[in-house]
Amino acid sequence: MSSELLDLTVEEDIVRGCIRQDQRAQRALYEKYASRMFAVCLRYSRNSEEAKDLLQEGFITLFSKIGMYSGTGSFEGWIRRIFVNAALMKLRKADALKDAEDVTDAVRGMPAGDDILAGISGNEILRLVSAMPDGFRIVFNMNVIEGYSHKEIADALGITEGASRSQLSRGRMWLQDKLKKMEKKR
Repeated sequence: MSSELLDLTVEEDIVRGCIRQDQRAQRALYEKYASRMFAVCLRYSRNSEEAKDLLQEGFITLFSKIGMYSGTGSFEGWIRRIFVNAALMKLRKADALKDAEDVTDAVRGMPAGDDILAGISGNEILRLVSAMPDGFRIVFNMNVIEGYSHKEIADALGITEGASRSQLSRGRMWLQDKLKKMEKKR
């Protein structure tokens, strides 16, 4: 056996193999990250079919850009950014935020009140987030889940920071309303 054979359990070996376009390394990387990146894709998509398409596009981009990974920082974080950017590119092409408004007096955050999350599963919350109107869902995901600042969101989506804040605020109010309605049905 050659000493050049990869130990495809070590991330550095997987990355080196992918740079060389080794199909075993690409498969190992896919198997290691596909389910986590599919979850990212689902958050930016309307349904699982859209998310599957986005997952495929994301891996194509990942394999074409893997040589750009510097080896510093979290590899998974770098991959996640590629998938978020692929989703944003698709959303920009669809002009998903064409009606995003810049509302400076938007309510900032959800009002305090009863614990409306009690008794609601994480899957139910994710289902609600995926049902949000596009502008709300995109900004909510980028800010709350991915940790982007409103400036980063504005730059990525071609909107103002005020529009980003407004979409987040409205998204939170929309989500809170849906959660309250679920709670009343219980």
